[in-house]
Amino acid sequence: LSTGQDVYVPAYSHIYHGNKETPLLLSVTLSIRNIDPEKSIRVTRVDYYETEGALVKEFISEPLTLGPLGSERFVVPQKDNTGGSGANFIVTWTSDAPANPPIVESVMIGTQSQLGISFTSRGQPLQ
Repeated sequence: LSTGQDVYVPAYSHIYHGNKETPLLLSVTLSIRNIDPEKSIRVTRVDYYETEGALVKEFISEPLTLGPLGSERFVVPQKDNTGGSGANFIVTWTSDAPANPPIVESVMIGTQSQLGISFTSRGQPLQ
């Protein structure tokens, strides 16, 4: 149980394929799931960074409350390639009482011609 964390979440706005390392653009969905069945949590930061570590976008300007078993999602569209292959999110959450830490993950999906790809990345709490 915890009263809050900063969570690093890998994301990929594109990946490379083929012998010429052709970029395949991906849509990215960041999912934050409060897995505590009794306690609410507050999400106070959802920031998106590009490959070199520069801030691309702040997704929230005020705290967002997720009730017990509630979830929220944030989307980076497929046409937005500003994050690059090393994009990431930093998510900060807090709780008034110790709660189960949320599951924070990114889901990437992309298609090009007959090629389709999808995969996920799980967040890692920062110390």
